[in-house]
Amino acid sequence: MPIQTQLTKLLGISYPIVQGGMQWVGTPQMAAAVSDAGGLGIITALTQPSPDALRKAIREARSLTSKPFGVNITLLPTLNPPDYEGYARAAVEEGVRIFETAGNNPGPFIKFFKSNGCIVIHKCTTVRHAKSAERMGVDVLSIDGFECAGHPGEDDIGGLVLMARAAKELKIPFIASGGVADGRGLAAALALGASGVNMGTRFMCTVESPIHENIKRKIVESTERDTIHIFRSFRNTARVYKNKVAVEVVNIERKPGSKFDDVRDLVSGIRGRKVYENGDPDAGIWSAGITIGLIDDIPTCKDLLVRMEKEAEEIIGQVSSVVVKAKL
Repeated sequence: MPIQTQLTKLLGISYPIVQGGMQWVGTPQMAAAVSDAGGLGIITALTQPSPDALRKAIREARSLTSKPFGVNITLLPTLNPPDYEGYARAAVEEGVRIFETAGNNPGPFIKFFKSNGCIVIHKCTTVRHAKSAERMGVDVLSIDGFECAGHPGEDDIGGLVLMARAAKELKIPFIASGGVADGRGLAAALALGASGVNMGTRFMCTVESPIHENIKRKIVESTERDTIHIFRSFRNTARVYKNKVAVEVVNIERKPGSKFDDVRDLVSGIRGRKVYENGDPDAGIWSAGITIGLIDDIPTCKDLLVRMEKEAEEIIGQVSSVVVKAKL
């Protein structure tokens, strides 16, 4: 029997596995591949240059799969914010009914999506923020542990404790994000009270992932010690792959009086995109979670999800076998 949870029932998916929104990676092809494999694929709105481009991306994904998929809208701190409202409106008008939100002040977007009959998965890094989003009416919370790629928050709480706290404090379903790349992680998340898992780095290293093959091989070759935190001194911590650029950024940050302007050119999104396009792992900053230490192959999304569920079922069975009835 397949693993069924509140998440699979709510979203209409076969496996309790979500592909998180990833800049430059959450393309229509990636989202469609994950959804077609039985998980929930996510198109990253801000990977598209405009709301109209997002419309085309949604239509492309729909031409590739008949299964449900979602759209990620991450509200980033920036001097020149994108047209978030335009992206949200375009996705709703194109018939998308599942959204992953993240970032600061999501309230107006949550209200907009819910008023249009949408399901909202909100990603956060603390239980207190999760409880706030719960009060706003989200349907599912994605709890991001310290192990994750991208922004883990500033509290440095690992997933083991964070998920256990979430299970005690939250009244709605939550999924475990950060540190999951295989069936063992899925089984652990379910044991901790999660209804599923969110994966980013693991999906980067699949056949259908739109990034350069050199970067996929670099992930396979790496260990859990090959990531680093940047922007710690700016209180906007991000976990990225430990390459020459990232090390240079950290060294600049350690200098007294350093400012973001001192590293702005090094961390530009254009440079990061070139990593995925050209295959040079040192061309710019690129996100990676410590799950790179668990990744040793490049499967199709379908093979990955089938394998993960089989592994999780076996592990759950093994754990159950250690519980024995006492003789009376």
